[in-house]
Amino acid sequence: MGTQLTPAGTDEAASQNGRSRYALIGSGPMGLAMAKTLIEQGIAFQGFELHSDVGGLWDIDGPKSTMYETAHLISSKKMTEFADFPMEDRVAEYPSHRELKSYFQKFADHYGIRNHFLFGTEVVSATPLGKTGEGWRLVWRDAEGQEHAGEFAGLLIANGTLSEPNMPEFKGDFAGELIHSSAYRDPEIFKGKRVLIIGAGNSGCDIAVDAIHHGKSCDISMRRGYYFVPKYVFGRPADTMGGAIKLPMWLKRRVDGMILKWFTGDPAKYGFPKPDYALYESHPVVNSLILFHAGHGDITVKPDIDRFDGHTVHFKDGSQADYDLILAATGYHLHYPFIDQALLNWQGAAPHLFLNCLHPERDDLFVLGMVEASGLGWQGRHEQAEMVARYIAGLKKGVMAAKALKEEKAAGFTRATGGMHYIDLPRMAYYVDKATYRTAVTSWIAALKGNGK
Repeated sequence: MGTQLTPAGTDEAASQNGRSRYALIGSGPMGLAMAKTLIEQGIAFQGFELHSDVGGLWDIDGPKSTMYETAHLISSKKMTEFADFPMEDRVAEYPSHRELKSYFQKFADHYGIRNHFLFGTEVVSATPLGKTGEGWRLVWRDAEGQEHAGEFAGLLIANGTLSEPNMPEFKGDFAGELIHSSAYRDPEIFKGKRVLIIGAGNSGCDIAVDAIHHGKSCDISMRRGYYFVPKYVFGRPADTMGGAIKLPMWLKRRVDGMILKWFTGDPAKYGFPKPDYALYESHPVVNSLILFHAGHGDITVKPDIDRFDGHTVHFKDGSQADYDLILAATGYHLHYPFIDQALLNWQGAAPHLFLNCLHPERDDLFVLGMVEASGLGWQGRHEQAEMVARYIAGLKKGVMAAKALKEEKAAGFTRATGGMHYIDLPRMAYYVDKATYRTAVTSWIAALKGNGK
């Protein structure tokens, strides 16, 4: 399991091992997976976590959590859990954030992760000491506001992708309450209010259902159409229904599209716009309750917003309506405030990294968890962490496969989309095809294990 390290509470302690340790930022699901695999590979590291405990956004009390009281997984536990740490049988098929917080705490206890982390600690800056291999200097602030600095062999960034709100600018001024979904916690805020939800992604539809039950009225403004997936198909979680045989995408779309019509019908008849892209070219909405309520007249679908005028919202189709509260479920930006974007090979809306985690030039800088795919789950992210840990260990040992991986990532690459043409949105900038991605990552893991490729 590796050596248990004493957390570095002072500048002197931070440098006691020179530059032999790696710095790991974040102890959410990805940070925990990275910590576990570093321990297994015997790689010394120091973890940094802003909150007082592990769990990342799944701990609703965390300073950067965007969780809300009614939140549950949109994928089933069996398709989401870490393979070597399954969730208990008593845990619901679609667990709540409370069950997941407990799950991650137990994961940390089981693998002896907590004593590798400094909690209540914010990383202020991360600066390379030179070219790759020469180390990094980190500055961090503890819970008392005292700043510390230390040097590390490398930097592993796992601070999550869903903490920095993407709040659009709107024409005009709204006289009611306007919030982003990141600030939403409890449906009681909707009580007695006319509510407008902007954005119909998974969070937007979840929160809209809350507003339907607690508010005076609820409308939802949509810029584009979505494909809606039920949580259950034939009494089983929908994401467990995939067959053992991998279908070509054209056939998979036809089969899955037929299943969706059986179970969700045509959302257009409830006023939802038709998607202007093919199935799987964007993340589907795993929520059939929104369709249920639309069919019962509990929610009205509105087009994109033109402008605000007091309590009145004018829509682009010329219609208008009055509201007391507007909640913008408009997503998040990738946010790594402690490091210069140029150091991350940032291109467009996201860093351009080999398999979404390996820098093309530096072998001491990694971004973990900046990957999305339908059905990837935490196991897919654990595989990413294992590949990175084995790569670090392999470079140190002179493993042939590590050298091959180093050469391949430096030679130029494209994102592992499997030929899929994802829609051009910031949230899709780090989306991959699950089968293509996992095949590539597990292939490298096997090679790094066997010293080949």
